Amino acid sequence: MERGIKRWIVNISQWNPTQDEFSFILSILPLHERDSITRFVKLEDRKRAIVSRLLQYALVHEVFEIPFDEIRIKRTVEGKPYLETDGKNMEFPNFNFNVSHHGDYVAIASEPLYIVGLDIVSLDSPKQETAIEFIKNFSPYLTAFEWDNIVNAGNCNEILEEFYRYWCVKEAFIKAIGDGLGYKLDRLEFHHTNWTNIFVKIDGERSREWRFWISELPKNHWVCVAKGHPKNAIKSCMRTLQLTEFLGEEENPSSLQHPKCFVLLRVEQLLPVCSGVS
Repeated sequence: MERGIKRWIVNISQWNPTQDEFSFILSILPLHERDSITRFVKLEDRKRAIVSRLLQYALVHEVFEIPFDEIRIKRTVEGKPYLETDGKNMEFPNFNFNVSHHGDYVAIASEPLYIVGLDIVSLDSPKQETAIEFIKNFSPYLTAFEWDNIVNAGNCNEILEEFYRYWCVKEAFIKAIGDGLGYKLDRLEFHHTNWTNIFVKIDGERSREWRFWISELPKNHWVCVAKGHPKNAIKSCMRTLQLTEFLGEEENPSSLQHPKCFVLLRVEQLLPVCSGVS
């Protein structure tokens, strides 16, 4: 199972491709992925989009040793990507992955058994309103407990940091279950000890089927991984899994150790060896 657990991250601010380099990477991706990249006008948005796709194909290539041109990645109705298989992948029966990008970073996380969600946030200070005014826009998605923790976090910057961390874990949960805009975020209430030992209450009851980890990245970025029992996936996501009920040690993700930290990669390391790009 260990081979199916990956945590990769790329700092796109350190990648400045030429037009030829960008076009080459575009050429090794399937046609249907290219339009979703070239529709962006700004270079930074194009960089995030192409690295997001490249991470997915490179990860599947490494785990399953499938050539890039034979990899079939599709998306559920809600937009969660998944690997299309022949339904006989018993080594990694629930192989799933999730990608996220914000600010300087693009990342991917994969799991062979549990469902996984990933979110990156970059602290953006509001320009024409105070921190409290900005956060009030999101108050319907926060519980009273979370709101109190945020507004009492300290100065304006600390308030924003606390808000973004809460937002990050909520988004990671939603992305793990494969939901889109249909899930009420105020159903989730997160508890933590200085953002360690994180757990969630769903509709007021503590869930023991989830683990969460949040890490700080340079320049006010945070990345969160949510890992849960596959029976929590929504229907469209569950149809991409092969094993939604299991017993024993695997039954409780809270008993599992978190895998190694994110591996920082360069874009060049994601390209197929045969590409000859260094």
